[in-house]
Amino acid sequence: QVQLVESGGGWVEPGGSLRLSCAASGFAFGRTAMRWYRQAPGKERELVAVINSGGNTNYADSVKGRFAISRDNAKSTVYLQMKSLKLEDTAVYYCKAVFIRNGIVYEYWGQGTQVTVSS
Repeated sequence: QVQLVESGGGWVEPGGSLRLSCAASGFAFGRTAMRWYRQAPGKERELVAVINSGGNTNYADSVKGRFAISRDNAKSTVYLQMKSLKLEDTAVYYCKAVFIRNGIVYEYWGQGTQVTVSS
């Protein structure tokens, strides 16, 4: 059974930092690209960061230089380090895994973790 469990969200003042974690199980984590998305109230879900199995990363322009995605394959966990947080970073953050098994594409989402940036 595939599970993605996010944690680490909370309330932080502008300029602050948070680190999100997504613990994965039920699939070959080390061979799977992992993604962080976010969804703010009234907005569509957007891709924030991606890390592939080789550790290569990519970021949305809005978070470049402030967010860092990383992974620990031994712990089957992907992280999102967020610094210099802004009001507009407030959203529910989700991790996502996409993989192919027996020729079928599977997509899984975590339950999300709320990040609130407010003074």
